[in-house]
Parts: sequence; structure tokens; C-alpha cells
Amino acid sequence: MQRKHFPTYAEYFRKFLECYAAAGVPVDAVTVQNEVDTDQEGLMPACLWSQTSEMRFIGEHLGPHFAERNISSKIWLLDHNYDLWGRVLGELADPKVRRFVDGVAWHGYAGDPSAMTVVQKEHPDVHMYWTEGGPEDVHDPHLETNWTFWGVRFTDIMNNWARCVITWNLMLDENGKPNIGPFACAGLVTVGSETQRISRNGQYWALAHFSRAIRRGARRMGCRGTIKKISRVAFLNPDGSYAMVLTNAGPERTVRVRLPSAWEAEVALPPDSMVTLEWNSAPPHGGNL
Repeated sequence: MQRKHFPTYAEYFRKFLECYAAAGVPVDAVTVQNEVDTDQEGLMPACLWSQTSEMRFIGEHLGPHFAERNISSKIWLLDHNYDLWGRVLGELADPKVRRFVDGVAWHGYAGDPSAMTVVQKEHPDVHMYWTEGGPEDVHDPHLETNWTFWGVRFTDIMNNWARCVITWNLMLDENGKPNIGPFACAGLVTVGSETQRISRNGQYWALAHFSRAIRRGARRMGCRGTIKKISRVAFLNPDGSYAMVLTNAGPERTVRVRLPSAWEAEVALPPDSMVTLEWNSAPPHGGNL
């Protein structure tokens, strides 16, 4: 991206957002570009953005443009992988950038989700968002049954300060189409191109455990204790109800979920399974799960 085009690109964002809002589709947040650190070898619409270019565009063009026009859409950094956490820290160190940035958009294809915690500790007022990750091989023989793989990943994402999980893609055929890029990925749902048969993939079932019990605005609770191949994350919903998702990537076992001196339950976990617990009233005493 050549810097001489920054003013025009900022104006493009404004027109795009205003037209969508006029059509009844307000846009909550934008990033400078999907995956700023790759041009996808020319196989997808993309270009390279250096760290300094992204900083200059947000701090001197896009951010001020939004402020002058009273555009409420949020600005998120990066929209790329965990292993670029150092770049994020460098950008947030610039006061001109930090002034206009609500959060960081992360992808899960390289690096570790703990990178979100690294950034969160340095900038606790900056929000973490997980904005892309999907089955990377539409021909994976375990595509429809790998729910524990995704349950573990989603748990790691939630336990590292992410405020959302956004998957890629929603619905594709058995060959990963329609697709304008080089990656034959699958979606949450596969629709047979000839049979029209719908199959729900493992990522779909994992996501269902989280989305059915955890409400918008929920707060993640602290959890203590570890059991090999058991992942867990718990939430307090805005209505006062609680939800906990347990993922067992190992053999059958029984675990005990407990709030100190207050409430406990033994939960049977089948092998290779996910279990969601819900309860509506607060225990009589506080404590971590």
C-alpha cells in the first residue's frame, strides 16, 4: 500500500460505512485490511502493510477521519496471527494510534493464543477479539467429528481474554467452494453440491456448546485446578446465571466441579466429548470454580 493513497483509502472507508448504515446495516468495527502481513502471493485481494504504514494510516488518516465525521465504527489492529504480537505492542506504544484503537483482531493460524494475554497485560484497556479461524482442510477425514479439537481451541481463546470467536467460513460445499483464494477450507456447515445434503462439522458442534449457554456481555470467571486433557472455561452471564464448558480430549472420566464451601457436582465426561453446565442462581458463597 503506497502512502500517497492513504487519504483516499480513508475516504473509501467513510463512504462504505455511511452507505451501509443508510441501508440499515451499521458496521460495528473495521480493520485496515484482512491479514496485513501477507499479500497472499496475489491469489486473493490483498497487499502488504508494514507496521509503520498501519500506524500512520490509523493515527493520521483513518482515526482522525472517523472522529471528524462522527463515525462510531470501532478500529481494530492487525487482523492477523498470534505470532505478530510484537508488532501489536509496537503499534499500541504510539499515542496517536492508541487514541483511535478499540482492540486487536487475532487469527489462529500461527503462534499461540497466550499472545493475547501478553498484549492484555501491557494494555488492559485494549480489547482482544478472535476474528478468524476455520477448518483448514475440507478433505480432513475427521472434519465432522473433531469437536474436541475445536473445544480445546475455543477454550484457550476464551481463557486468553478474547471477547468473541468468529469462524471462517459459515457454509461451503464438499470442495470448499465458492472460493476465490488458494485455500480449500471447510465451513461450519457443508452442503453437498449435487445432493444438497447438509452436514454439521466438528467446529459447529463445539461452537454450539459456547453459543447456547454463554450470553452476550458475559464475564469469564477464574478456574483453578488442572486435569490432563480436560479443558474448561466458565462464565457469569448478565442475568446472573452461570455457564461452564468442559472439553474432554481423553478417555472417559468423572470430574468434580466445585465452588469453595458452597456448591459442587460430579460430572461424567464420555471419551472425546464436550459437556456444558448451566445453573441459574448464584451459590451462597463466592469463589472461583
